[in-house]
Amino acid sequence: TCVASSSPATPCCPALCECSEPAKTVKCVNRNLTAVPPDLPPYVRSLFITGNPLTDLPAGAFPAQRLPDLASLNLSGNHLRAVEAGALALPALRQLDLSGNALVSFSPQAFGEGGSPLEELALRGALRDHGVLLSLAALLQSGALRNLSRLELADNGLLLLPAGMFTALPALRQLDLSNNSLVGLRNVSFQGLGQLQSLNLSDNSLGVLWNSTLAQFRSLPALRHIILGHNTWVCDCAIEDLVAWLKESDQVEGKEALTCASPDRMLGKALLKINSSDLNCSVPIDLPSQLQTSYVFLGIVLALIGAIFLLVLYLNRKGIKKWMHNIRDACRDHMEGYHYRYEINADPRLTNLSSNSDV
Repeated sequence: TCVASSSPATPCCPALCECSEPAKTVKCVNRNLTAVPPDLPPYVRSLFITGNPLTDLPAGAFPAQRLPDLASLNLSGNHLRAVEAGALALPALRQLDLSGNALVSFSPQAFGEGGSPLEELALRGALRDHGVLLSLAALLQSGALRNLSRLELADNGLLLLPAGMFTALPALRQLDLSNNSLVGLRNVSFQGLGQLQSLNLSDNSLGVLWNSTLAQFRSLPALRHIILGHNTWVCDCAIEDLVAWLKESDQVEGKEALTCASPDRMLGKALLKINSSDLNCSVPIDLPSQLQTSYVFLGIVLALIGAIFLLVLYLNRKGIKKWMHNIRDACRDHMEGYHYRYEINADPRLTNLSSNSDV
């Protein structure tokens, strides 16, 4: 049902929404909606459907023919779980906010079969399910969002990102990965993001950034705003490359505030103030000392084994002596018997005598 308008030529407004034709805006906020209103006015450019028990976006939820000018769509704070294929196939859509939903299913064809003009996508707190993260990665990798310039993936508890997730986003300028639980970026490729200007990695669980990642940062000409605050930097030998990069790079915002989280002796120390002597990572000195310690330990073990062996021999010396006498007597009896048979075989007369006596 629509709210009657004063002019028959003016499209009506859904009963549970507020409409402004001059502003081209429709707001359906906290109205207990369980489905997208089917009678949205065609003039709408900015649509807010937030704070509703909306659980599913089926195909055709926003008919492209009826909403040809819809450019900004805010669906945050609902109870959305599924975004089906074709649900967001809008020809003019530039901004989409799905933050604050508990998504479980996100079809890689959600924006239709062809490419989408979408430029900004906000998914703050909407990707808690690992399966939907993989679906989003498939969507991004398909090239359907090649016009995307801003991607917000904050507050999702992400541990690792699917490999190659950002490789088909050549227009991306802002990437927000803050307030997750990322432990590393080794499988993440930033290659091809030639337009990337801002990368937010704050409030994660990063312990180190490896040379391969730092090399990618150096290779991105537009990247001038990298935010790394509030991570759990582990200040051991592996952090040397990161420290060297921080000292020579102008890409990191607030790098003076970055501090060590472990080990205890380095807790709170500024990364920019770390020297090689603080880490004790010199291989030419360290390695021989480790080998020397290993050799000393091996010598002690062998000496202990030898001492135990000699002690056993000493305690059993009488038994060993008796055993050696028995061996000697047995060998002597055996040799005498062998010598006797040899003499008989060597003398023909003794051989015949022996044969006759046998008979």
